[in-house]
Amino acid sequence: MDGPGRTDPHGVRAEGRGGRDSGTLVSSSMASPKKKLQGLVAATITPMTEHGEINFSVIGQYVDYLVEEQGVKNIFVNGTTGEGLSLSISERRRVAEEWVTKGRNKLDQIVIHVGALSLKESQELAQHAAEIGADGIAVIAPFFLKPWNKDVLINFLKEVAAAAPALPFYYYHIPALTGVKIRAEEVLDGIQEKIPTFQGLKFSDTDLLDFGQCVDQNRQRQFAFLFGVDEQLLSALVMGATGAVGRMCCFLSSTYNYLGKKTNQMLEAFERKDFSSALNHQFCIQRFINFVVKLGFGVSQTKAIMTLVSGIPMGPPRLPLQKASREFTDNAEAKLRSLDFLSFNDLKDGNLGACS
Repeated sequence: MDGPGRTDPHGVRAEGRGGRDSGTLVSSSMASPKKKLQGLVAATITPMTEHGEINFSVIGQYVDYLVEEQGVKNIFVNGTTGEGLSLSISERRRVAEEWVTKGRNKLDQIVIHVGALSLKESQELAQHAAEIGADGIAVIAPFFLKPWNKDVLINFLKEVAAAAPALPFYYYHIPALTGVKIRAEEVLDGIQEKIPTFQGLKFSDTDLLDFGQCVDQNRQRQFAFLFGVDEQLLSALVMGATGAVGRMCCFLSSTYNYLGKKTNQMLEAFERKDFSSALNHQFCIQRFINFVVKLGFGVSQTKAIMTLVSGIPMGPPRLPLQKASREFTDNAEAKLRSLDFLSFNDLKDGNLGACS
């Protein structure tokens, strides 16, 4: 994707990731015009070593895997799946830099989650995202000292967005994690008057009434409505979702890193109005999700599955999360094989339950 020349944190002008360099700095007055964020967006995992340090060395391989094996060319960095709020500010900056660098000329859009409990830290991360050439920023509601109404929340979001006035801004709605129960429909009402760079919503909740009203009441605006509950995506597409940022409801972890290809098949079937095939793909994905949820599923288990499927070592999560058990990994592998999500030669019971 083409983009204007930008300066890195050290004042060096950087090329846009499409390879074109205009030789100018980012405008500080408005969000750069970009292609609408749509389709699948993988919420990236943060690879770590066995000692809990970030393993930057595999991110380039991770980019290639998403693009070439899963058909996913948009990413959401330092979110819940990426353990963003378990990383230090300096770590979050470096992770963002690595994804932008390795994704250049390969990924379409890189959105950096810059939410934090501290307004100043969010602003610092937002400004940094602009400096390194990210394509957008997203912000979660602060969840320790919480905003108690829409106006207070909007004021917080406005201050963060203002730190990166050249970047599209997305609100990350995830009430199960934040405990902030302000409906997304209410937040979107008049939001562009307060935040001119607002361009969309990452909706990670199962309340389809709220999501549907977000779409219905904003049809005249070119917002990106990114649904964030993987097992309900088809329902959200019917209601007007324009894309999806992977996450399983209440389990805080994205499947699009390793089920992107299957989910893209569902999106393609929906686009060509083959609703029967789309439903079959959704049911297939749900079979796997239903299975792992019963085993106990979260970021730790996502890292184990991604390591298994991609061959790229994701390592353990950072404390207080615990590493997935070997029993979980073995059971998940068996289920993936039974559903034809992994190649294999000798499934003893045939291919019962496989997804075509």
